[in-house]
This record gives sequence, C-alpha cells and structure tokens, in this order.
Amino acid sequence: MRHTQAEKSMMGVINLFHKYIKPDGMIDKPGLLKMLKENFSNFLKACDKKGKGYLYHFFEEKNKNEDKIQFYEFLSWVGDIAMDYQNQSHGLALCSGSSQ
Repeated sequence: MRHTQAEKSMMGVINLFHKYIKPDGMIDKPGLLKMLKENFSNFLKACDKKGKGYLYHFFEEKNKNEDKIQFYEFLSWVGDIAMDYQNQSHGLALCSGSSQ
C-alpha cells in the first residue's frame, strides 16, 4: 500500500517521538533538548535570540508530568512549532508566535 504525503508526514512525527523516548515511553528534558538541536535548530536559535525561553515555556506551561513528555504533550508542542512556521510563511519572523 502506498502512503500519501500526509500519512508519511504523520508517521514521521511518530517516528521522531519514538527516536527520543526512554524505556518508559516518554521523553525527558535532555532528550527534548537533543531533539530540538538535531531537528529544529533554526527554530531553537531564533527563540533563544529573542530570549523567549521556549524550552522553559514548554516544560512549565505544557508539561503535565514534570520531567517527562508524553506523546499527547509532544503533539501539542509540535503543533506550536507548526503554527510558528505557518506564521513565518506569512512573513512573520521565526519564533514570533503568540504561544511562545
């Protein structure tokens, strides 16, 4: 069976999560930072330059398990990054989203 581009993209998000999870099925803070650096380096740099504290915001505002990220939290985070890239496609600077 051939997968559509949207299906491939969805599987890519799932595979990204699985690449960084620990045996308990969640990503810890060091794992998230590694994932950001390896996969969203331009976004991370843009946020760091603005002093937005993106990583802090994510753990403090979105994380329900204190030190670990579950898949549903990861999806929320990826959604925020996608919204920021959508804003960039309309002329805004990277890491300018209101949720940052």
